[in-house]
Amino acid sequence: MSAHQYDEGHTVAGWTGFGIASVGTTVWGLGLCLVSVPLLAAGIAIDVVGLLATWALHLTGWGKPPGRRPREQWGMRVRDTAARAGHPGCVGCRLAGRGVARTAVDTAPAQAPEAEREAAAASGVMPVSAGEAEPAAAPFGG
Repeated sequence: MSAHQYDEGHTVAGWTGFGIASVGTTVWGLGLCLVSVPLLAAGIAIDVVGLLATWALHLTGWGKPPGRRPREQWGMRVRDTAARAGHPGCVGCRLAGRGVARTAVDTAPAQAPEAEREAAAASGVMPVSAGEAEPAAAPFGG
């Protein structure tokens, strides 16, 4: 039994990213202290590699989805089998194009044309159908 009764989120992706980013930040800090542009650039490049490595490991299932995980998935060596489909609310998965993509068309309930016109009239914006003349513009301030 683990001494911790909660999920700390320790994952292969997290520790790998932390290790690479620590080296990159150290090189970046050394470049700052020595006023060395090549070291600054190298440190930033290492940090970017750390970010990309963490993202790649997360997408392959070695990361943690947002929120709490079930107790059986708390171990660091447990791979997330749901990562291929994308985690709901996960920015990394969304950037990779995973998960359910929702558009305004998908989320809006279908309305009858009369209901659409009534809603538009209530909002003050009237749609113009093909072949109809546009209504005259309202005077400024009115």
